[in-house]
Amino acid sequence: MDAGSGRIEVLGRPLQDGRGLTPNPRLIRQDVGVIFQQFNLVGRLPVLTNVLTGLSARVPLWRLLSVQFSIEDKARALDALRTLGLLEQAFQRASTLSGGQQQRAAIARVLLQGARVVLADEPVASLDPESTLRVMDHLAELNVRQGMTLVVSLHHVELARRYCDRVIALRDGSIIFDGPTSALDGDLLNRLYGAGARELLEPATLTQPLSRGADRASTGWAGSLA
Repeated sequence: MDAGSGRIEVLGRPLQDGRGLTPNPRLIRQDVGVIFQQFNLVGRLPVLTNVLTGLSARVPLWRLLSVQFSIEDKARALDALRTLGLLEQAFQRASTLSGGQQQRAAIARVLLQGARVVLADEPVASLDPESTLRVMDHLAELNVRQGMTLVVSLHHVELARRYCDRVIALRDGSIIFDGPTSALDGDLLNRLYGAGARELLEPATLTQPLSRGADRASTGWAGSLA
């Protein structure tokens, strides 16, 4: 991204320049998945249908509007739900799921999409501690097993330290730290945030043990799993 020229590149391909979007941005967007804080599922639709919308950049619009997907597409969506532990909920309305289950369905949607880069906007902000760790573990798995690059915004320093390779710390809209997670110790946090660092360093209510993605992910703050 070049702030001066207004040029944005994604995976080495131009998405936007000073004149606006480049031709056919849909081809680039299909490689970029987004996971939202509030899940962005359609509550009245089955979980399976919500996951299938991950194909929106790859299939004709009429198929999306008429909810007509191939048997192969549905099989892949079910595989994604199985991976996220939601196969039994595939035909339930999305509104019947818990918050953690809804976020896992959103992750399954990105998995089906086949994105190369995933942007996760505070994906655990509205979840309880157990669901938070489960969702973060699944995000780490996208990186480790699927080779996806993740950029995750968080407000929990401990999550950033446990899951991220690289952390970018923000304050008042400016970058004040950009480096490896290993450098993010108490002394650095005190220098960055002063008296506010104490609150950041207080142990979060994350009482469950972490699974193996624990050396990865991000925080008002952004972090990356590359």
